[in-house]
Amino acid sequence: MAKKGKRYVDGQKKIDRSALYDKKEALSLVKEVANAKFDETIELHIKLGVDSRHADQQVRGAIVLPHGTGKTKRVLVIAKGDKLKEAEAAGADFFGGQEYIDKIQKENWFEFDVLVATPDMMGMVGRLGRVLGPKGLMPNPKSGTVSFDVAKAINDIKAGKVEYRVDKTNIIHVPIGKASFELDKLEENFDALVGAVIKAKPAAAKGRYLRSVTLASTMGPGVHLNGQRLMEI
Repeated sequence: MAKKGKRYVDGQKKIDRSALYDKKEALSLVKEVANAKFDETIELHIKLGVDSRHADQQVRGAIVLPHGTGKTKRVLVIAKGDKLKEAEAAGADFFGGQEYIDKIQKENWFEFDVLVATPDMMGMVGRLGRVLGPKGLMPNPKSGTVSFDVAKAINDIKAGKVEYRVDKTNIIHVPIGKASFELDKLEENFDALVGAVIKAKPAAAKGRYLRSVTLASTMGPGVHLNGQRLMEI
Protein backbone atom coordinates (compact mmCIF):
# COMPACT_ATOMS: atom_id res chain seq x y z
CA MET A 1 0.00 0.00 0.00
CA ALA A 2 1.34 3.44 -0.95
CA LYS A 3 2.35 5.64 1.96
CA LYS A 4 0.17 8.72 2.36
CA GLY A 5 1.84 12.11 2.63
CA LYS A 6 1.90 14.23 5.80
CA ARG A 7 -0.54 16.77 4.33
CA TYR A 8 -3.06 14.02 3.58
CA VAL A 9 -2.66 12.41 7.02
CA ASP A 10 -3.08 15.78 8.76
CA GLY A 11 -6.25 16.36 6.74
CA GLN A 12 -7.61 12.95 7.73
CA LYS A 13 -7.29 13.87 11.40
CA LYS A 14 -9.80 16.70 10.93
CA ILE A 15 -12.43 14.38 9.45
CA ASP A 16 -14.56 11.84 11.29
CA ARG A 17 -14.63 8.95 8.80
CA SER A 18 -17.64 7.39 10.53
CA ALA A 19 -19.74 10.57 10.37
CA LEU A 20 -22.22 11.67 7.71
CA TYR A 21 -21.87 15.44 7.37
CA ASP A 22 -24.37 17.94 6.05
CA LYS A 23 -23.34 19.66 2.84
CA LYS A 24 -22.19 23.01 4.27
CA GLU A 25 -19.97 21.38 6.90
CA ALA A 26 -18.63 18.88 4.35
CA LEU A 27 -17.76 21.63 1.88
CA SER A 28 -16.08 23.66 4.62
CA LEU A 29 -13.98 20.66 5.65
CA VAL A 30 -12.96 19.87 2.09
CA LYS A 31 -11.89 23.48 1.56
CA GLU A 32 -9.96 23.44 4.84
CA VAL A 33 -7.93 20.33 4.03
CA ALA A 34 -7.26 21.38 0.40
CA ASN A 35 -3.92 22.98 1.16
CA ALA A 36 -1.73 21.84 -1.73
CA LYS A 37 0.47 24.35 -3.51
CA PHE A 38 -2.05 24.61 -6.36
CA ASP A 39 -5.76 25.39 -6.49
CA GLU A 40 -7.24 21.93 -5.98
CA THR A 41 -10.38 20.81 -7.78
CA ILE A 42 -13.26 19.75 -5.55
CA GLU A 43 -15.02 16.66 -6.84
CA LEU A 44 -18.33 15.03 -5.99
CA HIS A 45 -18.60 11.24 -6.09
CA ILE A 46 -22.07 9.69 -5.89
CA LYS A 47 -22.73 5.95 -5.77
CA LEU A 48 -26.23 5.34 -7.09
CA GLY A 49 -28.73 2.57 -6.42
CA VAL A 50 -28.90 1.60 -10.07
CA ASP A 51 -27.52 -1.21 -12.21
CA SER A 52 -25.68 0.45 -15.09
CA ARG A 53 -25.66 -2.83 -17.03
CA HIS A 54 -29.31 -2.19 -17.89
CA ALA A 55 -30.28 0.42 -20.47
CA ASP A 56 -33.28 1.56 -18.43
CA GLN A 57 -31.08 2.36 -15.42
CA GLN A 58 -28.55 4.61 -17.13
CA VAL A 59 -28.04 8.02 -15.53
CA ARG A 60 -26.50 10.57 -17.84
CA GLY A 61 -26.88 14.25 -18.51
CA ALA A 62 -25.21 17.64 -18.49
CA ILE A 63 -25.68 20.86 -16.57
CA VAL A 64 -24.15 24.33 -16.58
CA LEU A 65 -22.93 24.96 -13.04
CA PRO A 66 -24.01 28.38 -11.72
CA HIS A 67 -20.40 29.39 -11.02
CA GLY A 68 -18.53 27.19 -13.45
CA THR A 69 -15.76 24.74 -12.60
CA GLY A 70 -12.86 27.16 -12.37
CA LYS A 71 -11.29 25.58 -15.43
CA THR A 72 -11.42 26.93 -18.97
CA LYS A 73 -12.04 24.06 -21.37
CA ARG A 74 -10.52 23.85 -24.82
CA VAL A 75 -13.24 23.21 -27.39
CA LEU A 76 -12.81 21.53 -30.76
CA VAL A 77 -15.69 21.91 -33.22
CA ILE A 78 -16.00 19.61 -36.21
CA ALA A 79 -18.41 21.10 -38.72
CA LYS A 80 -18.50 22.61 -42.20
CA GLY A 81 -19.61 25.73 -44.04
CA ASP A 82 -21.13 28.58 -42.06
CA LYS A 83 -21.03 26.50 -38.87
CA LEU A 84 -17.24 26.92 -38.81
CA LYS A 85 -17.66 30.71 -38.87
CA GLU A 86 -20.20 30.36 -36.05
CA ALA A 87 -17.72 28.27 -34.07
CA GLU A 88 -14.97 30.84 -34.55
CA ALA A 89 -17.24 33.71 -33.51
CA ALA A 90 -18.39 31.81 -30.40
CA GLY A 91 -14.82 31.27 -29.21
CA ALA A 92 -14.00 27.69 -30.19
CA ASP A 93 -10.31 26.94 -29.67
CA PHE A 94 -10.13 24.71 -32.74
CA PHE A 95 -12.57 24.27 -35.62
CA GLY A 96 -12.51 22.41 -38.89
CA GLY A 97 -13.52 19.20 -40.60
CA GLN A 98 -11.66 16.25 -42.09
CA GLU A 99 -8.25 17.76 -41.24
CA TYR A 100 -8.95 17.46 -37.50
CA ILE A 101 -10.32 13.94 -37.86
CA ASP A 102 -7.08 13.00 -39.62
CA LYS A 103 -5.03 14.80 -36.98
CA ILE A 104 -6.66 12.78 -34.20
CA GLN A 105 -6.49 9.51 -36.11
CA LYS A 106 -3.01 9.78 -37.57
CA GLU A 107 -1.16 11.98 -35.08
CA ASN A 108 -2.90 10.90 -31.86
CA TRP A 109 -3.71 14.58 -31.23
CA PHE A 110 -5.82 15.34 -28.17
CA GLU A 111 -5.08 18.97 -27.29
CA PHE A 112 -8.75 19.64 -26.48
CA ASP A 113 -11.11 18.94 -23.59
CA VAL A 114 -14.50 18.80 -25.36
CA LEU A 115 -15.45 17.86 -28.91
CA VAL A 116 -18.57 19.40 -30.45
CA ALA A 117 -19.84 18.12 -33.78
CA THR A 118 -22.78 19.00 -35.99
CA PRO A 119 -25.12 16.07 -36.76
CA ASP A 120 -24.10 16.02 -40.45
CA MET A 121 -20.47 15.34 -39.42
CA MET A 122 -21.18 12.49 -37.01
CA GLY A 123 -20.77 9.87 -39.74
CA MET A 124 -17.12 10.92 -40.00
CA VAL A 125 -16.60 11.52 -36.28
CA GLY A 126 -18.13 8.14 -35.48
CA ARG A 127 -15.11 6.44 -37.04
CA LEU A 128 -13.05 7.81 -34.15
CA GLY A 129 -15.21 6.04 -31.58
CA ARG A 130 -12.43 3.64 -30.56
CA VAL A 131 -10.08 6.46 -29.59
CA LEU A 132 -12.61 9.08 -28.43
CA GLY A 133 -14.85 6.75 -26.41
CA PRO A 134 -12.32 5.59 -23.80
CA LYS A 135 -11.27 9.20 -23.21
CA GLY A 136 -14.86 10.36 -22.73
CA LEU A 137 -14.57 12.68 -25.72
CA MET A 138 -17.19 11.20 -28.05
CA PRO A 139 -19.89 13.80 -28.86
CA ASN A 140 -23.36 12.88 -27.65
CA PRO A 141 -26.76 14.55 -28.16
CA LYS A 142 -27.64 14.00 -24.47
CA SER A 143 -24.70 16.11 -23.38
CA GLY A 144 -25.41 18.79 -25.98
CA THR A 145 -22.20 18.15 -27.92
CA VAL A 146 -23.98 16.99 -31.08
CA SER A 147 -25.90 20.02 -32.28
CA PHE A 148 -26.37 22.46 -35.14
CA ASP A 149 -26.55 25.21 -32.51
CA VAL A 150 -22.78 25.39 -32.31
CA ALA A 151 -22.69 28.76 -30.57
CA LYS A 152 -24.90 27.60 -27.69
CA ALA A 153 -22.87 24.41 -27.25
CA ILE A 154 -19.62 26.40 -27.03
CA ASN A 155 -21.06 29.06 -24.74
CA ASP A 156 -22.44 26.44 -22.34
CA ILE A 157 -19.12 24.60 -22.19
CA LYS A 158 -17.14 27.78 -21.62
CA ALA A 159 -19.63 28.84 -18.92
CA GLY A 160 -18.94 25.70 -16.88
CA LYS A 161 -21.01 22.91 -18.32
CA VAL A 162 -20.25 19.50 -16.83
CA GLU A 163 -21.40 16.06 -17.92
CA TYR A 164 -22.39 13.44 -15.38
CA ARG A 165 -22.54 9.77 -16.27
CA VAL A 166 -22.77 6.67 -14.13
CA ASP A 167 -19.79 4.35 -14.66
CA LYS A 168 -19.56 0.56 -14.55
CA THR A 169 -19.42 0.65 -10.74
CA ASN A 170 -22.60 2.78 -10.62
CA ILE A 171 -20.70 5.87 -9.49
CA ILE A 172 -20.81 9.41 -10.86
CA HIS A 173 -17.62 11.52 -10.60
CA VAL A 174 -17.99 15.26 -11.31
CA PRO A 175 -15.97 18.41 -10.47
CA ILE A 176 -18.00 21.15 -8.80
CA GLY A 177 -15.38 23.90 -8.55
CA LYS A 178 -12.06 24.88 -7.04
CA ALA A 179 -10.93 25.06 -3.42
CA SER A 180 -10.53 28.82 -3.87
CA PHE A 181 -14.26 29.24 -4.56
CA GLU A 182 -16.30 30.95 -1.86
CA LEU A 183 -18.36 28.50 0.18
CA ASP A 184 -21.73 29.78 -1.04
CA LYS A 185 -20.67 29.38 -4.68
CA LEU A 186 -19.53 25.81 -4.08
CA GLU A 187 -22.82 25.12 -2.33
CA GLU A 188 -24.85 26.47 -5.25
CA ASN A 189 -22.85 24.35 -7.71
CA PHE A 190 -23.31 21.33 -5.44
CA ASP A 191 -27.08 21.87 -5.20
CA ALA A 192 -27.41 22.27 -8.97
CA LEU A 193 -25.54 19.06 -9.70
CA VAL A 194 -27.17 16.92 -7.02
CA GLY A 195 -30.57 18.25 -8.05
CA ALA A 196 -29.91 17.25 -11.67
CA VAL A 197 -28.79 13.75 -10.68
CA ILE A 198 -31.86 13.26 -8.49
CA LYS A 199 -34.13 14.52 -11.28
CA ALA A 200 -32.49 11.98 -13.62
CA LYS A 201 -33.41 9.04 -11.38
CA PRO A 202 -34.57 6.18 -13.64
CA ALA A 203 -38.07 4.81 -13.04
CA ALA A 204 -36.53 1.32 -12.93
CA ALA A 205 -34.25 2.21 -10.00
CA LYS A 206 -35.40 0.55 -6.79
CA GLY A 207 -34.53 1.17 -3.15
CA ARG A 208 -32.23 3.92 -1.91
CA TYR A 209 -31.06 6.06 -4.83
CA LEU A 210 -28.13 7.98 -3.31
CA ARG A 211 -26.20 5.07 -1.77
CA SER A 212 -23.16 7.13 -0.81
CA VAL A 213 -22.08 10.72 -1.43
CA THR A 214 -18.49 11.86 -0.98
CA LEU A 215 -16.70 15.16 -1.47
CA ALA A 216 -12.94 15.35 -1.92
CA SER A 217 -10.31 17.73 -3.21
CA THR A 218 -7.63 16.62 -5.66
CA MET A 219 -5.09 15.77 -2.96
CA GLY A 220 -7.33 15.51 0.09
CA PRO A 221 -9.26 12.77 1.91
CA GLY A 222 -12.96 12.16 1.27
CA VAL A 223 -15.77 13.57 3.38
CA HIS A 224 -18.99 11.52 3.48
CA LEU A 225 -22.42 13.18 3.37
CA ASN A 226 -25.91 12.15 4.38
CA GLY A 227 -27.45 11.03 1.09
CA GLN A 228 -30.98 10.70 2.45
CA ARG A 229 -30.99 14.31 3.58
CA LEU A 230 -29.77 15.39 0.13
CA MET A 231 -32.84 13.82 -1.44
CA GLU A 232 -34.76 16.69 0.17
CA ILE A 233 -32.88 19.39 -1.78
